[in-house]
Amino acid sequence: MSDTKIPLVPSVNGGFDLQALAKTLPESADTMLLDLRLTDEPAASARLFRIYTHVPAHYHKGCDEYLVVVSGRAKFIVGDAEPVVLLPGQMQFFRRGVVHGFPEIVEHPFVIFSVDAPRREPSDVHFVDVNAGTPESFIRTIPAR
Repeated sequence: MSDTKIPLVPSVNGGFDLQALAKTLPESADTMLLDLRLTDEPAASARLFRIYTHVPAHYHKGCDEYLVVVSGRAKFIVGDAEPVVLLPGQMQFFRRGVVHGFPEIVEHPFVIFSVDAPRREPSDVHFVDVNAGTPESFIRTIPAR
């Protein structure tokens, strides 16, 4: 785990109201995604994030990822499969090293609950096209409002 202090969303009993938290995410961002870090344990991290624009094909070296759509719709690619549209309530899973991305946001706000296992370092994003982005342009963790 890095030494960087990541702001966590406070929780009294370990419970989180994902719909209420989704409404606190800003309308715009200077990164592709903004996230709220719900948990940050070595075995797994849980996040709620909003995707603001298309996300180019990328992968993570250190974690498997579980995504559950909270609101909105977006086209999603994973591996060599044809794009599919993800809808609220759907879950998508992929292992570390699998290329994935969101070529189009169909309906805003597009918000996802994500579990990374083990915990994903914020710098662990690797774009297929190295000119498509950096960890800093990909995501920024914000404190709960």
